[in-house]
Amino acid sequence: VQLQASGGGLVQAGGSLRVSCVASGGAFSNYAMGWFRQVPGLEREFVAAISWNGGNTYYADSVQGRFTISRDNAKNTVYLQMNSLKPEDTAAYYCAARPWTAWNTLTPTDMDYWGQGTQVTVSS
Repeated sequence: VQLQASGGGLVQAGGSLRVSCVASGGAFSNYAMGWFRQVPGLEREFVAAISWNGGNTYYADSVQGRFTISRDNAKNTVYLQMNSLKPEDTAAYYCAARPWTAWNTLTPTDMDYWGQGTQVTVSS
């Protein structure tokens, strides 16, 4: 499975941004999808995840209530809608895939496939 993330950019604090990730080369609906983020010098951290059919979603405490993960299996795409952005949300955002299920304590080692990062910068 190949993953291609896009949609990052520069936004002011309090603003919104949506990042997307398109999958190819596999049965997208067989995979749970996740978003992680990483700041240089720090470990990659879990942001949000969604099960294979979109029936279950999971969020890190730091983004709960502000970010929404969704997927469109017909378009092989997963989205992360980010609202009320804060400067501390600044990071490279990565999409990732694993078979079928997800949970709220996913770690990078739980994921099988990764996209390249898309940079999100929130100015104060």
